[in-house]
Amino acid sequence: MNGSTAQARVIVDELVRNGVQHVVLCPGSRNAPLSFALHQAEQKGLLRVHVRIDERSGGFLALGLAKTGTPAVVTCTSGTAVANLHPAVIEAQLTNVPLIALTADRPVDLYRTGSSQTINQHDILGIPTLHMPEAADEPTTRSLICRAIAADGPSHVNVPFRPPLTPEDDAWPSSDRSGPWTATDRAFAVETRPSALPARTLVLLGDDRPERLRQAASLGWPVIAEPTAPNGLRHGSLLLNAGLPEHLRPDAVLVVGRVTLARGQQTLLRDTEIVHAVGDQALWPDVQFTATQASTWLPEPAEIDAEWGHAWQTAVKSVSVAVDELLDAEPWPTGLHIARDLTQALPTGAMLFVGSSNPIRDVDFAGERRSDITVHANRGAAGIDGSVSTAIGLATTHQGPAYALMGDLTFLHDSNGLLADHHPDLTIVVLNDDGGGIFSLLEQGAPEYGGSFERIFGTPHGTDLTALCAGYRIPHSTVDGQEEFRSAIAQPQGLQVVEVQAKRDELRSLHQRLKSTVSNIFSR
Repeated sequence: MNGSTAQARVIVDELVRNGVQHVVLCPGSRNAPLSFALHQAEQKGLLRVHVRIDERSGGFLALGLAKTGTPAVVTCTSGTAVANLHPAVIEAQLTNVPLIALTADRPVDLYRTGSSQTINQHDILGIPTLHMPEAADEPTTRSLICRAIAADGPSHVNVPFRPPLTPEDDAWPSSDRSGPWTATDRAFAVETRPSALPARTLVLLGDDRPERLRQAASLGWPVIAEPTAPNGLRHGSLLLNAGLPEHLRPDAVLVVGRVTLARGQQTLLRDTEIVHAVGDQALWPDVQFTATQASTWLPEPAEIDAEWGHAWQTAVKSVSVAVDELLDAEPWPTGLHIARDLTQALPTGAMLFVGSSNPIRDVDFAGERRSDITVHANRGAAGIDGSVSTAIGLATTHQGPAYALMGDLTFLHDSNGLLADHHPDLTIVVLNDDGGGIFSLLEQGAPEYGGSFERIFGTPHGTDLTALCAGYRIPHSTVDGQEEFRSAIAQPQGLQVVEVQAKRDELRSLHQRLKSTVSNIFSR
């Protein structure tokens, strides 16, 4: 057996022994030994291979497959193929997702010789590279794979392969050890300690480790949570954006995870004297540089003001009624309508992936907060790239109905994600307002910039999504009314796209009215 084939088979065997169930394969020449070994393992029923021709989409597919905590692998050939994995690795690094980039390389003696598809792949993905020696012996190979598995977040394993790159037999490796070569424990333990935080402490939950978020949500203080975090008060972010009435102002704020969606969060942090930020070592969330204490552990309440907590509950109920009345009086659809209707209609046990830009904020402002569904989003770098592929990865591993909500630009940015060898049950809802609606709500969307807005921010594209989906042979429907929308999402079967067309010329005005509506509740 040639050295490249032998090493590739040991790598795949060790991945299987470490519990890897899904590998995304981006075909190429230099990673042929891995491709053959992965196909052989799949034929043996040891794992599942997902073939993708686009490395960027493939990286995000692997990200989605790994988002729930079980390591997933993406493998590709050498050269620029490796660089295309960088966006997904960035997101994985910022959100502690166990994504393993397994990249093929040319032997080191071919560097700087003009050899085809040969670049310096050392630390190219922004994380330390585990360099596998060429034709390494079995203990070295297995041990390095175990190190990649044990990483807290993504890892990059780079393997040089020398021809011949094709197998000469079908022998599968065995090991004296029944399980992994080196057993590791990736479990994350949440620590709590007594604290002196005051009774009127408000908890802000952003994007963080699920274990820590769940515990923080149950401390007993009022919680404002972004959609991917649990147990938040509905419309809590709207209250912050509109300006907190005096009787709801906290004496301290506990921040767990990155809170990035509402500007009212940052205003609150600037205006509060005590801010306790919780995050990983030296990585606590503190965009405003206002934290008075930072820790890796959660503070336990010494006391809780139950009356103040009840006031928060009463306030958000009043806001909920006012927001629903406002939306019911507005022409359907807007992003806020779709976020509310979708989160209310999802069946128990559903998974929802929400794209960046307006959709995640629409869900934050108007979506139903439910403990019986799971919400995911790429909030590490908060980019729009790879959203279709991430959603497909999540849907593939989810045991239940799966949905995604995203804007038209986000959908178009990763339309290659639709080119798949397997389609899970996933309904992708695309709110199509023909351009960048998020910019309508920012400073550049103000009327004085109207002369340049559409050209450089609005970017209308006029893409026919029906024709695009037909090209990928993906079922597509366009819905025009609320009941038709609910009917279209009722029975997710296979991969389908539900398009809702909306206008964005009144978006800025709608959000201004929304803010005023909430403010007026407490100024009467």
